[in-house]
Amino acid sequence: MMQESAGIRVSTLELFFDLVFVFTVMQLSETLADDLTATGLLDVVLILFVLWWMYSGYAWLTNAIGPTSSTRRTLLLAGMAGFLVMALAIPEAFGDYGWIFGVAYVVVNVVHSVLFLQGGPGAVRMMRTLGPLNLLAAGLVLAGGLLPEPYRHLCWIAAPLVQISGGYLHAIEMHAIAAAHFVERHSLVMIIAIGESIIAIGLGFREVRLDGSTILVAVLGLCIAYYLWWCYFAGDDRRSEQVLAHLSDPRRRSRLALNAWGYAHLPMLVGIVVTAVGIKKTVGHAFEPMHWGPAFALSCGVALYLVGHAVFLRLLHLPGGAYRLATAAAVLATVPLGHLVAVAQLAAIPIIMAAGAIAEDLPRIRREGLSAIGDFGRSAPSG
Repeated sequence: MMQESAGIRVSTLELFFDLVFVFTVMQLSETLADDLTATGLLDVVLILFVLWWMYSGYAWLTNAIGPTSSTRRTLLLAGMAGFLVMALAIPEAFGDYGWIFGVAYVVVNVVHSVLFLQGGPGAVRMMRTLGPLNLLAAGLVLAGGLLPEPYRHLCWIAAPLVQISGGYLHAIEMHAIAAAHFVERHSLVMIIAIGESIIAIGLGFREVRLDGSTILVAVLGLCIAYYLWWCYFAGDDRRSEQVLAHLSDPRRRSRLALNAWGYAHLPMLVGIVVTAVGIKKTVGHAFEPMHWGPAFALSCGVALYLVGHAVFLRLLHLPGGAYRLATAAAVLATVPLGHLVAVAQLAAIPIIMAAGAIAEDLPRIRREGLSAIGDFGRSAPSG
């Protein structure tokens, strides 16, 4: 088994890699905004799944094998180039640029396998199963870019199924997870993704005159993004690191890493993309009724993010999941408000999210207050 490096932190090169990856999130928001239909959403989810799988693969890679040599850094640059080309091809990934996306995805997979094979005999044994399955999934994506419908979508659906099976067929216990690095890496990509969603929203203001209504939309959109940040970073990121670090069984630790930081993070990323689209659709139309599609996108995006985080907390046996689910249900109930007037839904969502955050914090504040009173009583002089 590859040895865990204690105390390693995320390097600036890894952060650079994350910035390139998150460009795909902005591209997906733009693509979905242009085709806000069930088919458009399915395509975005399929693209995001295969992208997220390989981003996670690189996160696991640098968790075990640091980019500490010129060869490794150069190979990582090649992987970044692959992600950049895929991001550029995303708007036509199911059209004329499907083959370009596929070729870039094959490059990303080949580079990942080559880098992982530098991890020693344990990594070589592990990649004997995982490497071919990843390359098979990449081949399916490439085939999807070359074949006509319905074979194109069939190949794209088969690729994630192969990747999911790879998570169970290879010797996952051979991964040694450095908890601090692993959690920090995923936390950074989440904050960057939330930030990129704000940029995606901002792009919607290019053709719009700034006035009171557009500024109000911008501020309310920022408030929604803020509470997405609050949900993830108000202490649960630190507690999740502690949970992962305290698991001594390599198989349980690796399985938890895959389920919580792999699968549970996917709906959060989809939620960020869909939320950005919903907010963008209100730009220039704050005091007009929203169509049902954008209204559902706005509420469903936030709700999906909250449900994903609730699943994440449940997998880690951390509190707060019930508050996330209750808040998600309340956010979904705001859809009719948007159909009446867009700004009403935009204002209601951050208010509901703030109320959920406050309700979650009240028991902790009460406990801390009672503890402080008890400490004061014990320390007060008698008589």
